[in-house]
Amino acid sequence: MAGPAALVERNLVIYRHTWYLLLAEVFEPVLYLVSMGLGIGALVGHVPGLGDPSVGYVDFVAPALLATAAMNGAMNETTFNIYGKLRMLRTYDSILATPLTVRDVALGEVAWALLRGTAVTVVFGAAVAAFGLVHSLWALLILPGALLVAFAFAAAGLAVVTYIRSWQDFQLVQLVMLPMFLFATTFYPLGVYARPVQIGVECLPLYQSIELIRQPSLGVVDAGVGWAALYLLLLGCASLALALRRLERTLLP
Repeated sequence: MAGPAALVERNLVIYRHTWYLLLAEVFEPVLYLVSMGLGIGALVGHVPGLGDPSVGYVDFVAPALLATAAMNGAMNETTFNIYGKLRMLRTYDSILATPLTVRDVALGEVAWALLRGTAVTVVFGAAVAAFGLVHSLWALLILPGALLVAFAFAAAGLAVVTYIRSWQDFQLVQLVMLPMFLFATTFYPLGVYARPVQIGVECLPLYQSIELIRQPSLGVVDAGVGWAALYLLLLGCASLALALRRLERTLLP
């Protein structure tokens, strides 16, 4: 990890004076938590159809927003920021003039994005705890779950950015991310959909991310949590392999 670690160290040096920008990534889910979880939650009360009638709406929404924060923190780093380095600043041309390889670049950027996604999750998780929304010791699994979510989306973002041709193409990324955020059971349970739609939703990576975070936070650890972890691990590994192959084609003469 010496090579990737050097790239992570470089990013730490660059971003140490702009760490406060991470707060912007935390601010959005906190707004959703207050407006949707606490605001609408006061009207909704308990969430029907979960098998546990004691689950309040804010307890249901908070873990989903936490998973979303991990996703966005990692995905933003490996899409917007890396596009600038790759296409505009040509940062990697000079990096590859050193002993670092394309593999080091890929692993280092994913590791850095994972750190950013985890940092966002920790800060937002502290806000969730401050609202008194942690009720089970199983919630300790949230942090490793968030690490896995961040890894999967960091690797996916790195693969996606190799296909981006211009800044306008990021609209296509948002065309995928926004509907996934709205429909992946962030604000209501899977049971509201007809079964054919449920199957499609269950295939979404954000849905599996939410399940990985939500179930332990509600005190439930079953086979579904293991399946979600396996899904995200496979997604991350496959995306990283694709990203590495694409970066080699782009960066090597």
